[in-house]
Amino acid sequence: MDLSGHTAVVTGGTSGIGRATAELLASAGADVAITGRDETRGGEVADLVQALGAGALFVRADVRSARDCERTVQDTLDAFGRIDVLVNNAGVYRSNTAVDCTEEEWDRQVDTNLKGTFLMSRAVLPHMIERGSGSIVNNASDWGLIGGAAAVAYCASKGGVVMMTKAMAIDHGPQGIRVNAVCPGDTDTPMEVLDAEEHGIPWDRYVAMNSERPLGRMATPEEVARAIVFLASDDASFITGAAIAIDGGATAG
Repeated sequence: MDLSGHTAVVTGGTSGIGRATAELLASAGADVAITGRDETRGGEVADLVQALGAGALFVRADVRSARDCERTVQDTLDAFGRIDVLVNNAGVYRSNTAVDCTEEEWDRQVDTNLKGTFLMSRAVLPHMIERGSGSIVNNASDWGLIGGAAAVAYCASKGGVVMMTKAMAIDHGPQGIRVNAVCPGDTDTPMEVLDAEEHGIPWDRYVAMNSERPLGRMATPEEVARAIVFLASDDASFITGAAIAIDGGATAG
């Protein structure tokens, strides 16, 4: 996958899947702008990207803010002159049912996972439309394809991301823009570690719970990142509107 001369924006790029994606994009030759709220971790990822020979930019931003999304796009254009790829990766998860989910927790997950994807896409699309090309990859979830226990707000937000992906692919395909989604299952990221801690489950037991899926384990961030970068690249030039499960077969049955 060759992305030389391209510029990518990765939201939530300071850890986990976002960090792995930023590194892989840089390895493929792309300049990379990452967003997040942790300046220390953002600087570390920017240093890694530069060490791979690519241009790097960290923008402290919250995807729930339209102003922050617009500033991210403008700062990236000022730094690199173009945006070819948008990876909407920023996301949050907290376990809850419709009974115990507070309105504030519903808003936090839906606003970050779904509204944030919309706001960043809306900010980037005019530039891509003007250039007549672009690739947007949204990080959804296997729980955007099937339901999950005690995850009402998360499932609602990620199901929305899947359907928004398909709608955007239809709207913007004629303008030369591809829009796809990846739908990871459990992945070895800080989000999963936090989930285990909140449920009081020892990490080794939490990891072992993934043995029930066909491939018998959880994913690594790099495995998800490889699918994201493939969809972002010209190697996926005739793929749009897809929601690809990267879940070790969890949704196969």
